[in-house]
Amino acid sequence: MSSSSPYSFIAIEGNIGSGKSSLANLLARDWGGHLIMEEFEDNSFLPKFYEDSRRYAFPLEMSFLAARFNQLKKQLPEQELFRELVISDYIFAKCLLFSKVNLDEDEYELYYKMFDIINQQLPKPELLIYLHSPVEKLQWNINNRGRSYEQKIEDQYLLNLQQTYFDYLHTHTEQRVLLIDCSNIDFVNNEGHYQQIKELACKEYEPGIHHYHILDL
Repeated sequence: MSSSSPYSFIAIEGNIGSGKSSLANLLARDWGGHLIMEEFEDNSFLPKFYEDSRRYAFPLEMSFLAARFNQLKKQLPEQELFRELVISDYIFAKCLLFSKVNLDEDEYELYYKMFDIINQQLPKPELLIYLHSPVEKLQWNINNRGRSYEQKIEDQYLLNLQQTYFDYLHTHTEQRVLLIDCSNIDFVNNEGHYQQIKELACKEYEPGIHHYHILDL
């Protein structure tokens, strides 16, 4: 493995606009790992969902469930066959978290049954890096990257997603979670901030949530 990280499979997670893809790209660039990026731009339901969430929530979540499973199934080896570092900018459980926010109760129950069946077929990340930012910063990032269909995302929607992520992290204590507060940092444009995150990803952790604040050096 061409990395000083002790993990063979690292996933990056966080709210919309938290910098997941940016960090995954930076780590894969430096470590030479295999990069898995979510292919959301090809989902024709996504712009429709932001226009009419009630009508398009279920087809959107079903399409993401199928797309994410197919991508991870093709690109992830069996857990015991990892030969190189794999870095992904999402976890498969993201399907469940977004569906919990977007679907009504009956739809979610059906969705969960399908998710639970196929989730068992995928290896889990050895380290999950969760990037936390306040809603104000998320909205700034969303506006700055300029995806037209995201411009109507409301603060409350981001807060609901944030709480759903936190609930998930605190109930799945078997995972190694590196929770990084990104409120006052810019790891894309500040090399010092990025290097601190990179060093944290090289440490060995026990299962559970490990909180870190990046210093503004």
